[in-house]
Amino acid sequence: MENHFPIQRILDENGNIVSPEYKGKLTEKLVQEFYKQMTRIRIFDRKAISLQRQGRIGTYAPFEGQEASQVGTAAALEPNDWMFPTYRDHGAAMTFGHSLRNILLFWNGRNEGCIPPDGKKIFPPGIPIATQIPHAAGAAFAERKKGTANAAIAYFGDGATSEGDFHEGLNFASVFKAPVVFFNQNNQYAISVPIHKQMNSKTIAQKALAYDMPGVRIDGNDIFIVYFETLKALERARNGEGPTLIEAVTWRYGAHTTADDPSKYRDQAESINRRQETDPILRLERWMKNEGIYNEKWMQAAEEEASAEIDQAVAEMENFPPADPAAIFDHVFAEPTWQIQQQKEEYLKQIGGGK
Repeated sequence: MENHFPIQRILDENGNIVSPEYKGKLTEKLVQEFYKQMTRIRIFDRKAISLQRQGRIGTYAPFEGQEASQVGTAAALEPNDWMFPTYRDHGAAMTFGHSLRNILLFWNGRNEGCIPPDGKKIFPPGIPIATQIPHAAGAAFAERKKGTANAAIAYFGDGATSEGDFHEGLNFASVFKAPVVFFNQNNQYAISVPIHKQMNSKTIAQKALAYDMPGVRIDGNDIFIVYFETLKALERARNGEGPTLIEAVTWRYGAHTTADDPSKYRDQAESINRRQETDPILRLERWMKNEGIYNEKWMQAAEEEASAEIDQAVAEMENFPPADPAAIFDHVFAEPTWQIQQQKEEYLKQIGGGK
């Protein structure tokens, strides 16, 4: 079965184009935007880990190593499309126009962090595994019923494909030809469980066969193939041809979250090797050098611009008005029950906020 779903790529590890038909589509402007966004989200990711270690935000889910998968997909979306991220896809959300301050507020435990900028259809990050997949299918179906050209993309990891929500979402989207792209980032570990212990399927892409939709397996560290395959899937969706399942094979260098120790279940030497060989940003830099458009001064300016933007977002997050402790009680029911009201009064009294 695996031979039916080979890993497709445009750019190899050394920065060489292996699919010449795409070469004319790779403009310098497009490539610079890819590089700028991948660098931006990597700087954010490292900053967020540092903030967590300092106790300035809560537990955080890093994504370094998956930049090509997140930027490539988000760059393919139209402004009115829907994005359904997991708790690890804030890089995609940033690229799609989410507020950096609000993303940081989310990781600081604030409800306000789930609110996207006006006009942006970015669903709150899915924390329970795979629950955002049926939501994406439903939103896409609603857009089809309304007669729009809008599509949706749902992100999920390899572990999500073992959840019922994954199968329900794909089945619904297939039956009703919902304009949705199911984008799997296969980083090969569902927390501590390697993919070979989680499923007997040789690939995730082949799961598309059960729902009679296209299944594509791509190199998730090659931003070119990520971008163009996502564009292709979105075009199918907009044309009324239904959903597509994309499996992007990638690798996350760090821990599942900052509360995790990957050395307990994974050989970290593999991450060191992959940084040197398959890193998505390094691969793009190699291509730029091969093409003679590598500009160190421009790259440094892009990094400095991103760092300043992120520092500003951190300052805004830390200067945000304090949370109201009563909020956790006030929105459980439209009208508080006596039990909720009693709990609220006891809690406020305990923390000195009530009589």
